[in-house]
Amino acid sequence: MIDITSYEKLNKDDLITDEQLARISSAEAVRPISLLWELKTLMYCGILLLTTGLGIIIYKNIDSIGHLAIVISIGIAMVICFSYCIKKSPPFTFSKTTSNSALQDYILLFGCMLMLIFFGYLQFQFNLFGNRWGMATFIPMLILFVSAYYFDHLGVLSMALVNFAAWAGITITPLHMLKRNDFSNESIIYTGLSLGVLFMAIAYLSQAKNIKKHFYFTYKNFGAHLLFISTIAGMFHFGNVYLLWFILLCGISAVQYAIAFKEKSFYFLVITLLYFYFGISYVLMRLLFYSTFSESALYMAFLYFILSGIGFIFLLTRLNKSIKAK
Repeated sequence: MIDITSYEKLNKDDLITDEQLARISSAEAVRPISLLWELKTLMYCGILLLTTGLGIIIYKNIDSIGHLAIVISIGIAMVICFSYCIKKSPPFTFSKTTSNSALQDYILLFGCMLMLIFFGYLQFQFNLFGNRWGMATFIPMLILFVSAYYFDHLGVLSMALVNFAAWAGITITPLHMLKRNDFSNESIIYTGLSLGVLFMAIAYLSQAKNIKKHFYFTYKNFGAHLLFISTIAGMFHFGNVYLLWFILLCGISAVQYAIAFKEKSFYFLVITLLYFYFGISYVLMRLLFYSTFSESALYMAFLYFILSGIGFIFLLTRLNKSIKAK
């Protein structure tokens, strides 16, 4: 949409004539409104509702349908989706490609979701991989990565990265801890840190080597969140040495802050400052309530969060202006 007020200011400054302003206004009045993102959202919601509805139907009629019939039906639908996408997709290239039709993107997404259901059903019902739970996530992960790169789909890439994180967590975490749903083990924290570093490295390599360089944001987004969350989790879990983890958080924040400013990315600037704010608030609260819980310390904590929240908003406002001015 064109901002008419900007052109009105230009008209007042005699930079454009009244006739030009009238033409711009009339053109804007009859300009079609884009519904692209609304339609895409409806399509994504439709796929989610379709898979959910199929799951409910299968659950309610499992006795009459039969497990084998369900697996075969899901497998056939999955093969049809992937076959259609392969037939309609352009030749593979390491640069950015666009699909020939918008429908193909959603059929691919539907096929990938069916694939995850297919392998999950095989493992849950038929115990296909036995106790090797890592294999149950490793094979779908490979298929998702190949599909993401071959069909150039950011949504499938996000699914692949989530599946990769699940596979790494299952592989490293002992099986008896998974059965007890005990996710406080330190190995998960170290896994998160390693994955964060790995995703960040892939992001910069993909951009430097021009290998699907538009995947840069997705890799970096997952990597940054994993790094920050794992570091803050380390502060909570390793209470005796939480200051060392805070120093690590400061280092990561400093690097990400510099990169965000260099790339003029307000989004990464915001998440960097938010995670750092969480970390420093945790340290201050521990120091404030180190010896004992008191009413005065509680008032100071309330005052800190009020003042720091106001200061944080002003800081973001100024940084946004600074980035736009660069």
